[in-house]
Amino acid sequence: MKSFIPKNPGDARGWKLVDATDKPLGRLAVQIANTLRGKDRPTFDPSVDTGDFVIVVNAQKVRLTGRKLEQKEYQRYSGWRGGLKRFTASTMIEKHPDRVILEAVWGMLPKNTISRKMMTRVKVYRGPEHPHAAQAPVAAGF
Repeated sequence: MKSFIPKNPGDARGWKLVDATDKPLGRLAVQIANTLRGKDRPTFDPSVDTGDFVIVVNAQKVRLTGRKLEQKEYQRYSGWRGGLKRFTASTMIEKHPDRVILEAVWGMLPKNTISRKMMTRVKVYRGPEHPHAAQAPVAAGF
């Protein structure tokens, strides 16, 4: 018997379109991370990058359950003394809704060089418009 090892698809990757309207942030991030890794394919291999591109629209309308809008905090550190900045989730969704989704997806991926490459294939947009119509994205079923 021979073992099947999938090849890197290169330019043959698919494009999935996800609408984040009223979807819980964590559940959305899990589905996006699984699509990026290629776990939705029968030929999944953790050591080979076989995932698709993911376009997320309406990032501003993502939903957080419970009291996470007031209690969840995001941090940034400039590297200088006193350079720690903290933001609540409501502030982040108002100013940078794309970063909220990107940080949630990053948390779902393994921390290695393959996942850093995967993160370049996530495209997040605040509203319903996106510039990737030429790639003919397929609406994802999640």
